[in-house]
Amino acid sequence: MTIRMPASDQAVLARRDDIVAALRAIVPGEGVIDSAAEMVPYESDGLMAYRQPPMVVVLPGTTEQVSQVLKYCFEQGIKVVPRGSGTSLSGGALPLADGVLLGLGKFKRIREIDFDNRVVVTEPGVTNLAISQAVAHAGFYYAPDPSSQIACSIGGNVAENSGGVHCLKYGMTTNNVLGCEIVLITGEIIKVGGKSAETSGYDLMGIITGSEGLLGVITEVTVRILQKPETARALMVGFAEVEAAGECVARIIGAGIIPGGMEMMDRPAIHAAEAFVHAGYPLDVEALLIIELDGPGIEVDELISRVEAIARGCGSTTLQISTSEVERNLFWAGRKAAFPAVGRISPDYLCMDGTIPRGKLPEALARIRGLSERYGLRVANVFHAGDGNLHPLILYDANKPGEMDKAEAFGADILRVCVELGGVLTGEHGVGVEKRDLMPEMFSEIDLNQQQRLKCAFDAQGLLNPGKVFPTLHRCAELGRVHVHGGKLAFPDLPRF
Repeated sequence: MTIRMPASDQAVLARRDDIVAALRAIVPGEGVIDSAAEMVPYESDGLMAYRQPPMVVVLPGTTEQVSQVLKYCFEQGIKVVPRGSGTSLSGGALPLADGVLLGLGKFKRIREIDFDNRVVVTEPGVTNLAISQAVAHAGFYYAPDPSSQIACSIGGNVAENSGGVHCLKYGMTTNNVLGCEIVLITGEIIKVGGKSAETSGYDLMGIITGSEGLLGVITEVTVRILQKPETARALMVGFAEVEAAGECVARIIGAGIIPGGMEMMDRPAIHAAEAFVHAGYPLDVEALLIIELDGPGIEVDELISRVEAIARGCGSTTLQISTSEVERNLFWAGRKAAFPAVGRISPDYLCMDGTIPRGKLPEALARIRGLSERYGLRVANVFHAGDGNLHPLILYDANKPGEMDKAEAFGADILRVCVELGGVLTGEHGVGVEKRDLMPEMFSEIDLNQQQRLKCAFDAQGLLNPGKVFPTLHRCAELGRVHVHGGKLAFPDLPRF
């Protein structure tokens, strides 16, 4: 899989000094970074195999400054890449050599906590976990909880429609965001949604959530907060076969039980997590399920007994039920630390993200094992098992010639398997540049052109985050035709590291 980005505009680069001066006039002080050394931290996001220094970095601190920056770039025909905390695993915040990187790290304030309406109004740079921490004293929390929640920003969560271990029952970001303030590339500031769960007109929040920075820059987010459940307990269930664990997942959901979270790890992921966190995971199993049940205490007790019976009926070899909040959190600690844990056993790894129907989980795992043997690369599997979101971690060593190419080919084949089994290319990491060239595996040219027409309605010049999501860019004027034969923009190769 070759990552390609839009060709650099040499005319824009020739005006770099003037652009930097204009941006300094809008964001004075330390708000503009233009030296090569100081821009190094911005040259990559969580997909660290790909790096590209931006032309210049600008760090506005107010919505008005964002508006002025975007208006200037629109009038001057300058590309803009929005960036939150830079934790994207799909290259969504990868900079452009002739583009402005617009960082939102200064937007760190929670603007309002409204317990009456059960919402929090926050700036986009606030971390996911900080929202829950801000309302914990009143017994509330924000439900979506990505593994990177200590670092990832809520604005990035909206851009990628992030998930997390508790999204099976409580939904993805799109189910928990009620409103946004967005700055368009023209500098116009619009409000979409609000504190109410119901709004009239088109579902623009549904369009903005998961739009990956292609439609506008988010400067405010209104999220739904929930009361903490009265009781939450977790089961840690081991199986001698991965297929048996997959069958257990299907039977639990088939019985009408919706756990607060249901995660799966295979043997390599279990061993890596246990060595890192010492959560007490059994090491003699092929698959481990962590199943959390929450609600009124009497209901949780009943559900635990039903889930325990299902697990034993599927042949579980170990089963442990948390008896305290400390123990429940320890069960989850290993799962949430799985990614850094795998980083301790391999020089490099590629974290994939695809989704399949739950019933296809055993087949998907068998196919991934076959691909692992074919490519000669190890893989550790971590899943949001309840909703079929797979996170295979492909282990490789970038210092060995050809291994990165093999890892990318392996990852692309996993995503093709997801689509073949009736799933989709991404569950929560977004398309970015990582999956962009695989979009035709899932969408026809007509589908992709129609999606680009929507982008054109927001960004007719294609200045916001170009090179992401769409494998081929068309000029908006050309998309008015039924059949598109011209107007394509070329993508040169981007160097990897």
